[in-house]
Amino acid sequence: MALWLEILLVVVKAALAMGLLLQLAALTIWVERKAAALIQDRLGANRASILGFDLAGILNTLVADPIKALMKEDFVPKGVSQFMHCLGPFLAVFPVIASFAVIPFGPSLYVGGNEIRLQLANLNVGVLYVFAMGSIAVYGVAFAGWVSRNKFSLFGGLRATAQMISYEITMGISLVGILIVYQTLDLALIVERQSGVTDFGLPNWGVLLNPVGFLIFFISMMAETKRAPFDLPESESELVAGYLTEYSGMKFLLFWLGEFAEIVVASALVVLLFFGGWQLPWYDIRQIPADVWGFLPLILTLGMLTHLAIALRILFTSPKGARAFGFQLNALLTVVTGGLAYGSTLVDWNALNFQWAPLIGVGVFGAKVALFCVLQVVIRWTLPRFRYDQLMALCWKIMLPICLVNVLVTAVVVLSGVSLGIFNLMMMALVVAVFASLKRA
Repeated sequence: MALWLEILLVVVKAALAMGLLLQLAALTIWVERKAAALIQDRLGANRASILGFDLAGILNTLVADPIKALMKEDFVPKGVSQFMHCLGPFLAVFPVIASFAVIPFGPSLYVGGNEIRLQLANLNVGVLYVFAMGSIAVYGVAFAGWVSRNKFSLFGGLRATAQMISYEITMGISLVGILIVYQTLDLALIVERQSGVTDFGLPNWGVLLNPVGFLIFFISMMAETKRAPFDLPESESELVAGYLTEYSGMKFLLFWLGEFAEIVVASALVVLLFFGGWQLPWYDIRQIPADVWGFLPLILTLGMLTHLAIALRILFTSPKGARAFGFQLNALLTVVTGGLAYGSTLVDWNALNFQWAPLIGVGVFGAKVALFCVLQVVIRWTLPRFRYDQLMALCWKIMLPICLVNVLVTAVVVLSGVSLGIFNLMMMALVVAVFASLKRA
């Protein structure tokens, strides 16, 4: 491949990766605000609008909030270096964005006999790279708390340092079991080895082969991202805002964006390691025949008519009429699906030699990542905050021993040649029996 093509390919993949990460992070912020409003029975962000259309607060998140942050005064505490004060948000955000470079977000694309991985950096030690970047992110919050010259910020930075380092240990050890099963540190190769089914016809996914490892990893991941119920570094009832107290404007927004980017990266890791990445259960997306796409115009036309009917119903029955979010959304979807339906009739799908697997794989991967982002938001607004002693006791006294036992048992099972599918079905049956006995008691 020519040098200029390789450079162009790197630029395109970098733009795709960054766009996927930042857009998912921004949409997660919107979901956080609207989900919190729904759970707490309030409206949430809905003040920003264009010609009366607020799009359920999307304009608040994507337009109004960035403009407001840019217009705010950049406050720096007295006696603090401007450069040092700016370094905190950079150290907190940059490692998170850099870690997404090794995330494969779709199956390989073949052009002219060359394999093009949908992955910015093809590292065979991708898991270690992500953990290395996560370790560097610790310096950001610790540094921000230290340079602020505020006792609440300092306490928040110290809490964040202790919490993130502690849960990095359990998160790393919880993955040892899945690495023993798949025998590689390459994230793309781990996804490939999750294809097929187990002895009982279940998907060969990590969550079924090592469910204990998944549970520990998911809990540790939420603690690592400092999300409630593990948000002790920012607990406003004790620390005002923790290490964020002396930050405002775009610096505060960078910390916020970094936190939600962490949610996206963590969700992507869960999908890649435990839920088959871009693969569908019991079906190989590379085997989709072109004939199926002949039904695409009909499906899109039905979708257009459905959204049009819903939009008209809301328009004539809702008190808000054209200002109702349901009408706005369905009117937009009517136009989009109608345009796609018309465009799809102009294409001869059977004659088109197009590789659908990468496109479908990116969609499947994005949908799975979005699902886990929403799950973390719901958990954040459902469970109460831990006390700090409970937080650390959960890590060192409960989760760490379970991690070590899980690694030992997984290694023994793999070396002994016992079917992991049978073993984990037995373990899940034991867990169900234990919970059933506790409920009766």
